[in-house]
Amino acid sequence: MERCDTDMMMERPLGLFRAGGRVEPSLVLASGVALVVVLPILFVMVSIFADTRDIWGHLRENLLAGLLFNTAVLSAGVLALTALFGVWAAYLTALCEFPGRRFFSWALLLPLSIPTYVMAFVYTGLLDYSGPVATFLRQHVPTVAPFMPPIRSTGGVILVLALALYPYVFLLAAGGFASQGERVLEASRSMGLSRRRLFFRVMLPMARPFIFGGLILVLMETLADFGAVAVFNYDTFTTAIYKAWFGFFSIDAASQLASLLVVMALGVLTAEGWSRRRMRYFRGRDGRRAKRIPLSRRQALGAHLFLGGLFSVAFVIPMIQLFAWVGEAWREEWHLGYGELLGNSLALAGAGAFLTLSAALILAFAGRKLTGRFMAILSRISLLGYALPGTVLAVGMVRVLTGIDHMATGLFAVLGVAISGPFLQGTVWVMPVAYMVRFLSVGFNAVSSSLGRVSPSMDEAARTLGVSGFSLVRKIHLPLIQGGMVTGAILVFIDIMKEMPLTLMTRPFGWDTLAVKIFELTSEGEWERAAIPAVALVVAGLIPVGILVWQKERTNR
Repeated sequence: MERCDTDMMMERPLGLFRAGGRVEPSLVLASGVALVVVLPILFVMVSIFADTRDIWGHLRENLLAGLLFNTAVLSAGVLALTALFGVWAAYLTALCEFPGRRFFSWALLLPLSIPTYVMAFVYTGLLDYSGPVATFLRQHVPTVAPFMPPIRSTGGVILVLALALYPYVFLLAAGGFASQGERVLEASRSMGLSRRRLFFRVMLPMARPFIFGGLILVLMETLADFGAVAVFNYDTFTTAIYKAWFGFFSIDAASQLASLLVVMALGVLTAEGWSRRRMRYFRGRDGRRAKRIPLSRRQALGAHLFLGGLFSVAFVIPMIQLFAWVGEAWREEWHLGYGELLGNSLALAGAGAFLTLSAALILAFAGRKLTGRFMAILSRISLLGYALPGTVLAVGMVRVLTGIDHMATGLFAVLGVAISGPFLQGTVWVMPVAYMVRFLSVGFNAVSSSLGRVSPSMDEAARTLGVSGFSLVRKIHLPLIQGGMVTGAILVFIDIMKEMPLTLMTRPFGWDTLAVKIFELTSEGEWERAAIPAVALVVAGLIPVGILVWQKERTNR
């Protein structure tokens, strides 16, 4: 007990205070960031006690069981398909050798650039009853047409989400397979294991933590998805939150539904932290990678059919259809204000990326300078937003802004100043703050990983030369982590460009973006017109995917 008490007493001055008892400025800034993140979540959770008996009774009796069932079925189906696609593709590209392997090792990441709602409306337009595929079959192969499964079904939405999300599993699983040392596999082969038994008994268990990490990301994205399920008219919690707010005009009912989704998302976040806690990395004396398994001509053909089919269905076919629709609609649509939509998207993404990167730098430098549990808790709280759907954060942000507006109105009334209309709610200035809450984890991971490579000995050497405080950050740290800062800013920028529900539910009236325009056009079944903003988003999304490919190739070398 004495030792524990002594450690706790030592932690306070070392972790929170400077000599003399003065609070660290970095601690104050990090606490402010954590407060901005946690306030929307708290306001959503407090709404459980709001009186919405009529609307909530209707939702509970008629919709809640269906929402839970649909969400469970969707999550299970997407997890199963992404595991199948991602694990087998990772095994073939990371541990096998065949012609075209290097191409597939980066090409299979390209579907990350396509938002789920774009993938959804592309395949809905292609395979719907009035689409070109079904029409062709009815005209030329009438005996096959009746057996074509409907795309607007549970299986259809599961397949589309799996095609858009499998790269998360593929990327992490490939890293897990590639990290398996040569001696481990040689020892396994010496025990007489066949190739199939070697995969299931050695390779797969060793890569399990990586695969589980990818599946956790897929589950988070599935729970957060709004655009794709809205295109398919598939009711989940995200669509129910939107309908409760804009259909029943009840922010309280939307908040109560959002609170249930918060519990689910926090459960997923806890599972993700638990999975990483159990991961251990050991480097033996021989760090050589395992030699790739050469495939026979027949096996290589099977690998080409699987990987080529997956790449075609997940990227080539959607891009061909998008550009075909753009060619049909461009002459009529080019003058309809897409330049303004692009400008709005770029402005919001730029402001949100700047604010997010600033908050990420505050957290990263505070975590480097301060130690102890309090700072660890602040960092954990500050990264909660990425685990929550955009619809949930939108509800929380509106409730926070409503409270601030009421406080400001009361304060100005005491001062004798009359205010007409809301002070913050419904303004474009709060949208970058909402994006910061949502995507802070993305920027922080890029910045903190770069900052972690800066040795503490560099700080000590700089202090001996009289460089400390902000000068140390400006002259030493920032130049060394420029690569991580640029990567984080680009990733956050593209994520904001693609973010749709948070933008849709918090934007001022008339302030549309490319993502909002896609939602409006697809809601009306205007696939051709929606292709123009969709292509702009996909092209922008290829930038971070290119960075991932470059980093992957650099790591392999």
